[in-house]
Amino acid sequence: MPTSLLPRIQALAAHYAADAVAIRRHLHAHPELSFEETNTAAFVTQELEKLGLTPRPIANTGVLALIEGRPGGPTIALRADMDALPITEANDVPYKSTNPGVMHACGHDVHTASLLGAARILNELKGEFQGTVKLMFQPGEERLPGGASLMIKEGVLENPAVSHVLGQHVFPHLPAGKIGLRPGRYMASTDELYLTIKGKGGHGAMPEMNLDPVLVAAHIIVAAQQIVSRRANPKIPSVLSFGKVIANGATNVIPNEVYLEGTFRTLNEEWRAEAHQHLRKLCEGLAESMGAVCELEIRHGYPYLENEPALTARVRAAAEAYLGPENVVELDQWMAAEDFAYFSQAAPACFYRLGTRHEDGRFASSVHTPTFDIDEKALATGPGLMAWLAVQELTGQ
Repeated sequence: MPTSLLPRIQALAAHYAADAVAIRRHLHAHPELSFEETNTAAFVTQELEKLGLTPRPIANTGVLALIEGRPGGPTIALRADMDALPITEANDVPYKSTNPGVMHACGHDVHTASLLGAARILNELKGEFQGTVKLMFQPGEERLPGGASLMIKEGVLENPAVSHVLGQHVFPHLPAGKIGLRPGRYMASTDELYLTIKGKGGHGAMPEMNLDPVLVAAHIIVAAQQIVSRRANPKIPSVLSFGKVIANGATNVIPNEVYLEGTFRTLNEEWRAEAHQHLRKLCEGLAESMGAVCELEIRHGYPYLENEPALTARVRAAAEAYLGPENVVELDQWMAAEDFAYFSQAAPACFYRLGTRHEDGRFASSVHTPTFDIDEKALATGPGLMAWLAVQELTGQ
């Protein structure tokens, strides 16, 4: 392990920490939705050009740049996502979103600021390592089909070919200064479910004259859970949830249709495909048995996320050297989804979590909420750690 570079990277991270905070605040105040990150991409491009790099667009609103060290080594990719969410911010802070109804509620501003900070550090040290660091600023993580899949289709992992991919994500369950990671299968696949149940509406006092789609929908919602409880291998985590039910009738009006939306998630691709078949057969068959029709659309989302064990072990060792062993923790599997999973399916990858909560309990709001914010001490950790991990991979193997 190139320990001689460790204090230099830590010193550079401390030196640039205020700049990382300023960049994060700028991005937080100017959020843009998935695949609309035009101004964000322009800002990132400008920051990279200040370093003498030659960024180029990819996947429309994505940005790609290379930091080339001494020739002959491997290429490591570092990824940050840039998009925000359609959420109205509730925080009263100087850097509050100026774009009504749009907010960096998932910390992608932190990810982008961290990678820009890591770029500064690595650019100063490029004479100290052999190989190339590929900087991937990704659009559209929050929206299907996922910006990662589009970047891969456009060859982001080629020319030069990438040997490993590293990414980080904010984590309000850990204090700033700590990180969490888990080898193997870490995050779930995600599929979107859209069901339309068609019956025959009419007066609620005359059910014999109608074909009640509300009753059919209720049976489907309950019965579908047996796919998880009785058809899935208990050793394979699975989640089936319905979050939207629209039956636009009234107290005395049975509607013609009921509309449902839900999600199915798991950590096994074979079972995922099998579960889709079970779900379709159950929904369509149950509706038919009750005299109704169920139309099911399954929008295939992100795959499960796999942290390659050997790489994750190296990341853990490098992180312990950088932060101290007490500040690197093991995480449980998490049934949320991330399109970084596409990178993990295409190359050895490690996706770790960056603590953002204050030790006194502040900044504990979950991601995807109007009150999400971070302890900006995390930006004293994120950029330097990412730079250190890249250097470790380039010089320590």
